[in-house]
Amino acid sequence: MLLAIVIATAQVLGVLSSISALLTTRTSQGAIAWIVSLNTFPYLAVPAYWVFGRTRFNGYIRSRKEVDQRLISRLGNIGGHIALRRAGEHDEAGRALALERIAKLPFTRGNTVELLTNGRRAFDTMFGAIRRARSYCLIQFYIVRDDSLGEALRDILVDAVQRGVAVYFLYDEIGSHALGRGYVRDLRDHGVRMHPFSSTRGVRNRFQLNFRNHRKVLVVDGVEGFVGGFNVGNEYLGESPRFGPWRDTHLRMTGPALTGLQLPFVEDWHWATGEYLDLDWQSCAEHSEQGQAEYLQDEGGHAESDDSEDGVTVPMAPIDDAVALVLPSGPADATPTASLIVQHAIHSASNRLWIASPYFVPDEGVQDALKLAVLRGVDVRVLIPDKPDHLLIYLSAFAFVGHMLEAGVRIFRFLPGFLHQKAMLIDDSVATIGTVNIDNRSFRLNFEITAIVGSRRFAAQVESMLTRDFSHSREMTVEEMRTMPVWLRVVSRLAYLLAPIQ
Repeated sequence: MLLAIVIATAQVLGVLSSISALLTTRTSQGAIAWIVSLNTFPYLAVPAYWVFGRTRFNGYIRSRKEVDQRLISRLGNIGGHIALRRAGEHDEAGRALALERIAKLPFTRGNTVELLTNGRRAFDTMFGAIRRARSYCLIQFYIVRDDSLGEALRDILVDAVQRGVAVYFLYDEIGSHALGRGYVRDLRDHGVRMHPFSSTRGVRNRFQLNFRNHRKVLVVDGVEGFVGGFNVGNEYLGESPRFGPWRDTHLRMTGPALTGLQLPFVEDWHWATGEYLDLDWQSCAEHSEQGQAEYLQDEGGHAESDDSEDGVTVPMAPIDDAVALVLPSGPADATPTASLIVQHAIHSASNRLWIASPYFVPDEGVQDALKLAVLRGVDVRVLIPDKPDHLLIYLSAFAFVGHMLEAGVRIFRFLPGFLHQKAMLIDDSVATIGTVNIDNRSFRLNFEITAIVGSRRFAAQVESMLTRDFSHSREMTVEEMRTMPVWLRVVSRLAYLLAPIQ
């Protein structure tokens, strides 16, 4: 009798959960995956659905409304300065009106940007910025490790606090699950305000584990900022025995676009701590010239090139007066912002679209848009790792890559080590650097951030960077996909079906 009640209860909960999945899951593929599993294996799928199945972070939505009400009046005072630097409709990035409406911020002139493609130089540059801090540092990483790089960061932050700098440090509780309590306690004891971005904060969110804060951001005094793919760990310096050389890209910038880096940090901090940060917004909007001067006068001067792990030198001189917009995205947005950014890039391309992403599992809409771009005559190339760090993501690609190759999309596998950069090059004038991967998690479940830069000179640098990466890659062929063993076809299709809920 008891067994019959348990079975009946599980089936009822499976049906009710299926209705919820049908009404709330943002993709039909994801809804089907959940509905099938909830009715076939309700004993396992029901608890999994209520832990991993949410697609809207309602608690964060409420928190963001609270902090945004305070920011509206604060930012209203500097709105005129930002407007003066607004990029006109005929600028390189001026065609991106839709992105401005999503971000609720304009593309602006007066930004200086620089590519950082080598792990050691990227962290040396970020550490140099922290050493120059006078007022505050905003730091956010998905992964923080207590290794030699983590220790170096800790020492620099402690030194900054001792100089009177306020340091606010966010890390994702899932991404940094291996970070010991001693590391956090040590920084807190020295005055660093360090907190996890916990998606499970609050009674209603206790079992909510599927949202991640995947952003990697550093802002110093509101005049110098960084965003990109590097996390804090020795593997990002190329010291992982498993992956060897680590290929990643970060962006350093000054100017009014930094407003877009500070805003989401304030919202994330409010969610994590309940506190509102009253930062220096004026420096972003009004004093960007001063920030650029300090930026170009780094300790010892900047090199005119960036030496990557493969020994190839690429010009990486800072680009000034770039048009730029920083656009955050996440599961609290009314629309799937990250997906819209990528689809906008695809539809905007007229002659070239190059994409680098470590996790490339696009939904059918993005796949079709890429195929359509090829039919328009666009040179579409996708760079992915040859060495995987996520087996299901790696296997999923074999389920759809063949059709994309047949349509004319060129797909390359990076050979020297692990490819982790997230970059796009659109034609000869626009490039993006950020944290967004081309998969469902980045599109709909993660908090991400993307810098969009309109500058022919910067685009030329990104072109050189990606051309070098393609030269160290293997291009996939239709023939290798046609001769793929049957077992791999079956396994890859099963992995692809799970992609929406990974």
